[in-house]
Amino acid sequence: MSAIRPWRTIERRNCRQIMVGNVPVGGDAPITVQTMTNTPTADARATIDQIRRCEEAGADIIRVSCPDVESTTALREIVRAAQVPIVADIHFHYKRALEAADAGAACLRINPGNIGSSERVAEVVRAAKANGCAIRIGVNAGSLEKDLLEKYGEPCPEALVESALDHIRLLEDHDFREYKVAVKASDVFLAVAAYQDLAAQVDCPLHLGITEAGGLIGGTVKSSIGLGMLLWSGIGDTIRVSLSAEPEEEVRVGYHLLKALGIRNRGVRVVSCPSCARQGFDVIRTVEKLEERLQHIRTPLSLSVLGCVVNGPGEARETDIGITGGGNGRHMVYLSGVTDHHVQDENMIDHIVRLVEAKAAEIEAATVDEPVAAE
Repeated sequence: MSAIRPWRTIERRNCRQIMVGNVPVGGDAPITVQTMTNTPTADARATIDQIRRCEEAGADIIRVSCPDVESTTALREIVRAAQVPIVADIHFHYKRALEAADAGAACLRINPGNIGSSERVAEVVRAAKANGCAIRIGVNAGSLEKDLLEKYGEPCPEALVESALDHIRLLEDHDFREYKVAVKASDVFLAVAAYQDLAAQVDCPLHLGITEAGGLIGGTVKSSIGLGMLLWSGIGDTIRVSLSAEPEEEVRVGYHLLKALGIRNRGVRVVSCPSCARQGFDVIRTVEKLEERLQHIRTPLSLSVLGCVVNGPGEARETDIGITGGGNGRHMVYLSGVTDHHVQDENMIDHIVRLVEAKAAEIEAATVDEPVAAE
């Protein structure tokens, strides 16, 4: 049967599935959203508090850096407190990987070629297998091996992919296949080309990211271009939006990205106009307040906020709840696309929040007898 709107169809790349703790990655599993803590990992309390905020924002998987033994010691407490799988970020020192696996990390972020001899790789693999731990190979254009830089002259898609394949071979040689791979770069063109090339050569899940993307606005734009291109073409099984911003913001941006592509729907999708002189209320401030007050809603539903009747009724027909600006501070409210009642300026935000909460509760109640994943 042909799709009703074929231009919205994304044909996802076929790959095998691995488990990161209790979260499936790859195959037909939902594309997961990750972030990384920035508190000192050795400060377990601060790290757990930040993890909790990321969980509330919707993070599926959270990574913590483990640069020293104090960090891997604290990791045991952190893993016990976390409600989502924890990935241990390891660079160079293989003993940190062994300690993190024993401490309960669900996944090790490591480049096998950077931790020394074949026997050290074998030790890490043994520890991963013994603890049911996955591995993420994390290739980055900023830290490519010297021999590849000499061979290619500069970071390029071929160099990133060759590095990834070399690291994959090290794991495969030790009969380990519970891995996923990233080939990140801060250059959007380089990252996209590398992921496209790698996707055609391997059957493992791919972790997407545009690394060192920038601050909240610039990094969101850059990541949306790169990750959006890849996800739209069906490439990618888990994503991390790298921002110079709080990690919970990375999670929110990640969900907005997936939501815009219709890949995962979590929380309220707001359709709003940029505002103009025709607006019957302050659209910008209204949207800011509504987005802030509706962050706790996880049920997928849509809300249109339009300042006037030019596009308001049309957009409201396509959303669960709609508000369209009218004259004299009196605005039209739409429910399920149909005009329902008016609301005055002074009551509008509280009123819309109550309507959204009630609609979310109604949707949730309707799924009790027939549970369907909201995402």
